[in-house]
Amino acid sequence: MIKEYRKKRGLTQEQLAEKLFLSVRQLQRIEKNELKTSIETLNRIREVLNISDEDIVKILKQEKKKDLISQK
Repeated sequence: MIKEYRKKRGLTQEQLAEKLFLSVRQLQRIEKNELKTSIETLNRIREVLNISDEDIVKILKQEKKKDLISQK
């Protein structure tokens, strides 16, 4: 979902990573739900990409679901 918002805003991974003070690799892993994301980072992503609170909740639910699946 973050990737879609990034593309809608016309940003490259490099541009967004710079705005978020992250490495490109960290952002790639966040976009693929391979990396747990801190609330602080999610908040910065939300602000930079102008993502609604509702969509952030969806992102958190996706991460939690992935965690549950990987624990099996």
